[in-house]
Amino acid sequence: MKLAVLFVLAHGVSSVVTDGLSAFVMDGDSVTLRTDVKTNHREYIKWYFNDTRIAQMTGDLSYICTDVQCNEGTERFRDRLKLDHQTGSLTITDTRNIDSGVYKLRITISSNINEKIFIVAVYGVSAVERDKMKKKSVKEGESVSFDPGEIKKQNNLMAWYFNNSLIAEIIGNQSKICTHDQCEDADERFRDRLKLDHQTGSLTVLNTRTTDSGDYQLQINSSRISIIKIFSVTVTAGPDSTSAAAAVVVVVAVLLVAVAAVIYYHQRKSTQARQNDTMRHNQDQGNGVDSIPLAGRDSIDHCS
Repeated sequence: MKLAVLFVLAHGVSSVVTDGLSAFVMDGDSVTLRTDVKTNHREYIKWYFNDTRIAQMTGDLSYICTDVQCNEGTERFRDRLKLDHQTGSLTITDTRNIDSGVYKLRITISSNINEKIFIVAVYGVSAVERDKMKKKSVKEGESVSFDPGEIKKQNNLMAWYFNNSLIAEIIGNQSKICTHDQCEDADERFRDRLKLDHQTGSLTVLNTRTTDSGDYQLQINSSRISIIKIFSVTVTAGPDSTSAAAAVVVVVAVLLVAVAAVIYYHQRKSTQARQNDTMRHNQDQGNGVDSIPLAGRDSIDHCS
């Protein structure tokens, strides 16, 4: 019997180590326990959790079951277990602390029985803390980083995906930011905007755009265990040139209205003044008072 140990331990911070025997991950991640075999239609593969059968398949796929299908009294993993039909490997999605325990793989071929033991310990964190680490929201133009809390092992393969397209990877001591010819970033949306930390595996997206919104998936593979972490980011649009131009138009329109109002006010005031002068002149004539120009008054004074 072979022993593989999978520990999921953290004290507020997620830490991952996968060297084929152990792994440290956060609650909510997905974990795959691999059989390292390919079915040849003769195997009987069974998975047990704390001695309770939780998954089973035959090599010819004539019988497959998971969780309650295998054992009606077991609903702990409802809709969270997946069997690889090619290898019989078991994936536990959205891990929880109640998933802690002993997982046993039993492969039967004719009269030969091979067993492997995986010890899984899941450390739970609060939803608030998990969202803080795995859900990001930034404004357009800002940078965003995804830190898996990694301790990189030399033989591990670490790959980053954006909406299921490979964008960066670390293989052994070599790290690579994918380009059009290297990975699956066909439209090169991240050209010169990705930064990969070779020591920790963390990924930074520089000068974010709204099209960068989506799910970023980190997959960590060793010979026996795979860990999957998913980070979500939302990039909020900032004011663009169109909006700025519209704002300028509005300001200019308001200023024009204000100037027109001032001109109208002065014109109305001037018109009113002329109307008042005319009314006074008409009233004076009606009272028998002649309006004498100043020059005429001076002549009358000299004659007298």
